[in-house]
Amino acid sequence: MVTKRQITARKQHARVTIADVAHAAGVSPMTVSRVVNGDARVRATTRDAVNQAIETLGYSPNKAARSLATASQLQIGLLYDNPSSSFLSAMLLGVLDQARRCDTQVVVVECADREDGMRSVRNLIAAGIDGIILSPPLADSTEVLDLLRDSRTQCITIGTRRDEEHVSSVSIDNYAAAREMTDHLLTLGHRRIAFIKGSPDQLATEERLAGFRAALAAAGIDVADELVVDGRFSYRSGLKAAEKLLSMTDRPTAIFACNDDMAAATVATAHRNRIDIPGELTVCGFDDTLLATTIWPEITTIHQPITTMSQTAIDLLEKRIRALRDGRDPEQDDVTLEFRFVRRGSDAPPP
Repeated sequence: MVTKRQITARKQHARVTIADVAHAAGVSPMTVSRVVNGDARVRATTRDAVNQAIETLGYSPNKAARSLATASQLQIGLLYDNPSSSFLSAMLLGVLDQARRCDTQVVVVECADREDGMRSVRNLIAAGIDGIILSPPLADSTEVLDLLRDSRTQCITIGTRRDEEHVSSVSIDNYAAAREMTDHLLTLGHRRIAFIKGSPDQLATEERLAGFRAALAAAGIDVADELVVDGRFSYRSGLKAAEKLLSMTDRPTAIFACNDDMAAATVATAHRNRIDIPGELTVCGFDDTLLATTIWPEITTIHQPITTMSQTAIDLLEKRIRALRDGRDPEQDDVTLEFRFVRRGSDAPPP
C-alpha cells in the first residue's frame, strides 16, 4: 500500500526541475543534462556535485529533457514581445535562416508581457534549452536577464546593448543614428522638430531621444517639452502621437518618429488632415523596415540591419554553447553593427 507520505514525496520530487538541480550544483542546466545522459566529457568533480544535488532534491529527469540533452542539434529559444510586426518579420527572417545553416532548432515563443516572459523562460530552462535569444522589450528586462544568469543559461540580446557580464548583445549605435538623422533635419533648415518616443521600458528609446536632444543642443536649439510626445513603437500609438502634434496651433515642420511604424502612422495622419508631405511637413523614421517603402511617400529613415543582427545573434550563441560543450569558457561578445542613413521622399526643407 502507498502511504500518504510517499505520495507527498513523489509530488515534491515531480516539482523539482533541471534548473533547480543546476542551481544547487552551481552548474548550467545543460551540464546537468550531460550528467544525466552519461556524457564522458563532464569532469568527475562536476559529475559528483550534480549527482549529489539530484539525490538531495530527488530529481527525476523527464523524457523531454533527456531528448534535448542527447540531441546533437542545438535548441535555442527565441522570445519576443514586440509591437512592431515589421521588426518582428525581419528578425524572424534572420534567425530562421541562420539557424538552418547552423543546424539549430529554434523554439519561437510569443510573450504577452514581462510576467509571461518570465514564465516562458522558466519553462524553457526546465526543458533543458541550450540558449535563449531576447528581443526588445524582453531584452531590457532585468528580471528576465537575472533569471537567465542565475540558471547559467546562455543568452544573446538583439537590438539593445547590455552591460551584464553574462549577456552578449548585437545592436547598433542608437544614439549616433538618431543624432545623424536630427542633424539632417537641421541641415534642411528645420528648427521646430518634434520627436515621437518609443516604449519607456526600452533602452533604445532613451538612446535615440538622447541623440535627438544632443543634435539640437549642439545647434543651440532648446527642445520644447510639447514637441516630445509618447509612443510605444506601435502604429496605433503613432496615430495618437501624430494627432496631438498636428493639432497644435504652432505645429512642427518636421517629425522624427522612433521607428517606421510610428512614422507611417504620422504620414497617414497628415494625409487625413490634408497636410502635404514633404511640402508642408517632413516625416522621418527609424529601422528601415518593409513598411518604410510600402507607403507614399516612402520614408526617410535609419537602416538598422535587423536581419543581419539576428543572424549574428544565432552565430554567436551557437559558438558560446558549443564552447561550453567542449569544456571551454565562452567569450563575451558585444557586437555593434553599422547603421545607414537612407533618404527617400518624405523630407524636404520647411515651407
